Amino acid sequence: MKRVITFGTFDVFHIGHINILERAAQFGEHLVVGVSSDKLNFSKKNRYPIYNEKDRVRIISSMRVVNEVFIEESLELKLEYIKKYRADVLVMGDDWEGRFDWVKDTCNVIYLPRTPSISTTEIIEVVKTTR
Repeated sequence: MKRVITFGTFDVFHIGHINILERAAQFGEHLVVGVSSDKLNFSKKNRYPIYNEKDRVRIISSMRVVNEVFIEESLELKLEYIKKYRADVLVMGDDWEGRFDWVKDTCNVIYLPRTPSISTTEIIEVVKTTR
């Protein structure tokens, strides 16, 4: 059974999230998703997610293409997560292009194009300005 792993914050869930998860699932029979912890998200973006990690894990877990979900605590642990979940393929959005090529000795790495004209950051900004 080919195992696929991907990672993301998945805050303010939208069609881009659905697209990447559905496309990632097509590369194997078992999809594992690492959801960034609230602390990790703050360290990356200097803000906490709108939805807490528990709610984001529940949202991702509810998708029928997702088989397993865990909390990603650190970007530096990517290789350990890949090994722990026995991933054959790492799928990431192309905004990360080349940044995970260093794990290619352990698994295949695929960068998928992002869904055009949609991002969580943009959605949050639109909501802020329309209040």
